[in-house]
Amino acid sequence: MAELTIIIPARNEELSIAETIRKLIARVTVEYEILVVNDHSSDKTKEAALALGEQYNNIKVVDNESRPSFVNALLCGIRNVQTPFFVAVMADLCDEPETINVMYKKIKEGYDIVVGSRYIAGGKRLGGSNLKAFFSKFMGKSLCFLIGIPAHDIPNAFKMYRTSILEGMQIESRGFEVSAEIPLKAYFKGAKISEVPTVWRERQAGKSHFKMFKTGPGYLRLYLWALLRRLREIKLCIPKAN
Repeated sequence: MAELTIIIPARNEELSIAETIRKLIARVTVEYEILVVNDHSSDKTKEAALALGEQYNNIKVVDNESRPSFVNALLCGIRNVQTPFFVAVMADLCDEPETINVMYKKIKEGYDIVVGSRYIAGGKRLGGSNLKAFFSKFMGKSLCFLIGIPAHDIPNAFKMYRTSILEGMQIESRGFEVSAEIPLKAYFKGAKISEVPTVWRERQAGKSHFKMFKTGPGYLRLYLWALLRRLREIKLCIPKAN
């Protein structure tokens, strides 16, 4: 029985969803299930995923019945996970499928979250906006240095989670910043976090739903929250003068 679910939030990904699933099937060697979350698509994303579900018995398709957004699609997928671990994968397959095999091996060592990192040795970010690249690299590396979280790419959505780590966690994000909120809140609760290198490539088909100036404020809010939380912890550790 599979212990891992690959969640694919998908909105209007008709041009890439089938290729994404086929590449996962060809390159992921651990046992897994695929859960495609149709996020109010107006094209044939759902039909394409269902067609593959008839061909492969480890593919399931569900609908995000909440407001259309990445965070709601992801949370819908998480609610439907029935395995001990899950990993979020973008429908345009900007992340390397092979990294999932390495993540799985690492999380089985006892970690709660394994981050796919573009900003460590062996990792790369290829293509895409220079502004987005600077923002994600700065946020990831500075959080590692300033709060001590043992990963250099917290903004990256490509992470593997122990499903139980989300129990009781209050999610406040309204967009892609949920990918940073979950590991940051888990870290401050004592979760064991590790990272492995991965290569990210700009999508070749379809249109990105990530809007820098729309999503940026959410990341900034989390960044400041994490810094303040760390400062409070430091103050609690400083002995008071007599």
